[in-house]
Amino acid sequence: MQKKKIVIAGGSGFLGRTLIKWFGRSGRELVVLSRRPAEMEGARIAIWDGRTVGEWAKELDGAEALINLAGRSVDCRYHARNRRAVMDSRVDSTRALGEAIYRCSSPPKVWLNSSTATIYKHTYGPAHDEQGEIGADAEAKDAFSIEVARAWEKEFSNSKTPSTRKVILRAAMVLGAEDGGVFQVLRRLTRLGLGGRMGHGRQFVSWIHAADFCRAVEWLLHNNNAEGIYNLSSPHPVTNSEMMATFRKASGVPFGLPAARWMLEIGAFFLRTETELIIKSRRVVPGRLLDEGFTFQFPHIEEAIEEIQRK
Repeated sequence: MQKKKIVIAGGSGFLGRTLIKWFGRSGRELVVLSRRPAEMEGARIAIWDGRTVGEWAKELDGAEALINLAGRSVDCRYHARNRRAVMDSRVDSTRALGEAIYRCSSPPKVWLNSSTATIYKHTYGPAHDEQGEIGADAEAKDAFSIEVARAWEKEFSNSKTPSTRKVILRAAMVLGAEDGGVFQVLRRLTRLGLGGRMGHGRQFVSWIHAADFCRAVEWLLHNNNAEGIYNLSSPHPVTNSEMMATFRKASGVPFGLPAARWMLEIGAFFLRTETELIIKSRRVVPGRLLDEGFTFQFPHIEEAIEEIQRK
């Protein structure tokens, strides 16, 4: 009997490797669409350019699912060249995948496409579920990120895939032990004594444990009624101050130097990144997942950080 196959576009990064480990337990065949030839434990590589339909498209024929994680990292300075790369890498890859599915004789049953919880408006007020307000905010400096998220989701929605169920994953920050994730960065800062609040610390952080991210993805694969937009986030977002205090407690570090807004601006310049990633208040909850019966293994950040810390 032929193994069920999952194709993961852009699967060589943190989230891709996390999902490969998760799905590898089930005995599925896993194929990663990547721009670079490389060996990946638990998966086979198929080369693509992320823009045009090529030989890689045959991997989609008869596949159980396609999960698209492709896109240039947003951890960069938003000058013109990087802006173009961030936008094009998401929109072009989504368009190419849609065209490939349209040409399939036996298209994937479901297509899960990444998006971002950053699409929701910067807020200190009530949390956003999937009906939350979308829009940019001058304080958060997030106009470009909102533009990218809108264009990404529009391209996905416009793709003609009548035989394939489609789901948008508006994912929050994923905390996991795999290399390349934000957890290791925050733990390192904490251990260096730099784990204090960032800015005023009142901005909300939406997050999800990597195990719950994987469990939610698998739940959406199997739930034939799941279509449209889903927030992949813990039910309990926390403030930046609360998150950093939890990291300090888990690491046994009693004190962390706070970083004022002007310090973040200078640090972001030298680290070649943007302060938006830190200062935007993202207060997002998984309304649809909860309403439809999904349960979280790690709903609170204290237990999530403690569990990852033990690995």
